[in-house]
Amino acid sequence: MHNDWAMGVIAYDFAYRMRKYYEIDDFNRFESWLNQYVSGWGDCDDFCTHAFGSLLNQYPILFDKVCLWTTHDAFWVRRAAAVIMIPMIRKGHVNFIQPFKISDALMHDTEPLVLKGYGWMLKVLSTKHEDAVFEYLVKHQDTMPRVSYRYAMEKMSPERKARLIAL
Repeated sequence: MHNDWAMGVIAYDFAYRMRKYYEIDDFNRFESWLNQYVSGWGDCDDFCTHAFGSLLNQYPILFDKVCLWTTHDAFWVRRAAAVIMIPMIRKGHVNFIQPFKISDALMHDTEPLVLKGYGWMLKVLSTKHEDAVFEYLVKHQDTMPRVSYRYAMEKMSPERKARLIAL
């Protein structure tokens, strides 16, 4: 299949609209799409924050399979490991996943878009669990790449942001 951006957008949207019919085995199909048709951060974010993220939200038992992506050769698959968590976090289903396990695994990735991806995940997590993200950032202040650190604190209270910046 030719990697056509418009066709990808249509396919990802159609897949998302079918979310009521997802079955756990759809993970294999979606993972193959991630590996075959996604080729950058835009496709990754669209697919993972909608269709694929909805599948994970319905079947959080698949989290362990997603963790394996953190060592993938393709940067967008590593980014996907974090970005796919965002729909679950937004819905308050954090108890079923371990976002900090993902950020720990991606902490020192060499690709800036992966660093921004897990920073984005932490930023969304901070809107539901600001204390936990704040403690995580304090703990990793000396080792976490600044781009991830800055993304993660964006939605925090002004007082906490000031404290983190001052560290």
